[in-house]
Amino acid sequence: MHMADAFLSPAVGGGMWALSAAAVGVSIRKNRKISGESNRIVSLTAVSAAFIFAAQMINFTIPGTGSSGHIAGALFLSILLGPYLSFLAMAAILLIQALFFADGGILAYGANLFNMAFFTNFIAYPLIYRTMTRKNKSGKNLYAACILSSVAGLQMGAFAVVLQTLVSGRVDMPFSAFTVLMQSIHLAIGIIEGMITAVLVSYLFRHAPDIIDSSPGRDAGGGVKAAGLIGGAAFFCGAVLSLFASSHPDGLEWSIEHADLVPAAETATDRFHQGAEALQQKFSFLPDYGFSFNAEGFLGTAGTAVAGIAGVVLTAAVLYFLTAGLLSRRSAAGRKDAE
Repeated sequence: MHMADAFLSPAVGGGMWALSAAAVGVSIRKNRKISGESNRIVSLTAVSAAFIFAAQMINFTIPGTGSSGHIAGALFLSILLGPYLSFLAMAAILLIQALFFADGGILAYGANLFNMAFFTNFIAYPLIYRTMTRKNKSGKNLYAACILSSVAGLQMGAFAVVLQTLVSGRVDMPFSAFTVLMQSIHLAIGIIEGMITAVLVSYLFRHAPDIIDSSPGRDAGGGVKAAGLIGGAAFFCGAVLSLFASSHPDGLEWSIEHADLVPAAETATDRFHQGAEALQQKFSFLPDYGFSFNAEGFLGTAGTAVAGIAGVVLTAAVLYFLTAGLLSRRSAAGRKDAE
């Protein structure tokens, strides 16, 4: 669901940046109240975000459509970390993707963060997942909660993409056709993501049950073991499984193609779009998760693996220091209050 800059006007792109920035600010303030052992929370956050970065590289085919999708990951992160820390993790993941891998536009970053994280973190997770799993976090109940939460979050995000594109007025847009295509393909993607999330959470519940808890930002007794499991999975997904990703267009690209959306201009001439494109070209050292030169065969495969490993390491490092900084400021504030 990563939007490109071409489909957003500067006003809409800027407005979504402002909304997402406000949500980031609230999340930072909330996360200063995190409780529990800092080392475990920091490690779990870092490896979980790295895992989602790698998992987003693995597109799975949607049978019978000629389309593909990948997990967004906001629900998985919310279950492990709580909604506020999850939102910050998603903010870091999407920024790294846009800046260093040219995945999603810079102007569209605020919209992408809002569409892929806000609805799941702050609506679907607390209202659906936590309500349904309050008394039972296993078996059919867990699967139903994960699937319904994932579907709800993606449906809201997909419709937001349609509205943002419509209001931007940068495309010749058949609103009804685009809406039907976006909602239907992301319904399928949401069901699959919900099932994948349920499998992952069930596994962690069996092997590190203390991390699956109803209290966001709590101490994770099984955090060390869980961090090791998730960290290993992150490297495996980024370096190996990413090589087998579906080549079909993702849900957004598929919807754009079948709705015959045509950008108002292939190359935007306003300074906002040009500035965003220049910034992305300057920093993206592995565009589209591969080497910048036209690599094929072994080099193409190697480029994907290198991008996966680089993304995992970079995401883990950013989230490690970000979370450690939040906890450090919380501790400092606590000592000041005590004085």
